[in-house]
Amino acid sequence: MSDRGDGATVGQKVGEVSAVVEKAVEKAVDDIGSYIRSQREGAQVSLRQLARAAGVSNPYLSQIERGLRKPSAEILQQIAKALRISAEALYVQAGILDERYGDSDVPTAVLGDPGITERQKQVLLEIYDSFRKENADGPSPATGISSTAPAGAAEPLAMTPAPVKKTATTATPKTKAPAKRTATKKTTASGGTA
Repeated sequence: MSDRGDGATVGQKVGEVSAVVEKAVEKAVDDIGSYIRSQREGAQVSLRQLARAAGVSNPYLSQIERGLRKPSAEILQQIAKALRISAEALYVQAGILDERYGDSDVPTAVLGDPGITERQKQVLLEIYDSFRKENADGPSPATGISSTAPAGAAEPLAMTPAPVKKTATTATPKTKAPAKRTATKKTTASGGTA
């Protein structure tokens, strides 16, 4: 065989793989949109009410539901909060997280903790995964990511928490208010007032 024929075959295979990946992404976008719509309708919330509660525009939410836009993890978290459902469920539907199966209770404990935000939960699980990848082969129970990626495979991007803005407050010196003076009558020994 000639190199030219092999190159054409490789090019065709790459094109086929690209088409499959593109279709999978489109399906995930359609799936998350229809999932959000079904959750919204099940909660008997109008599109306008959900958009307002989630802090997004009506047209943007409509585009998400119709599969025209792929929402970010932050937008999914806002939508989940507005619908009062698990952000993890939306992440799984959107293909951001894999469904969790495994023998470890750490992901369950982190995800079940009401004292931390969804963003903090995601970061904790990513840190947990990185430790598991350092210590063992095989997929992590938290995210299903394998520790042995094929050569040249891109590592998942690490999500870092957003910096906390500290606002400068000007301290106002506390001054003691002058005490009120009241006139008192002094009596003299003779019974009169001074």
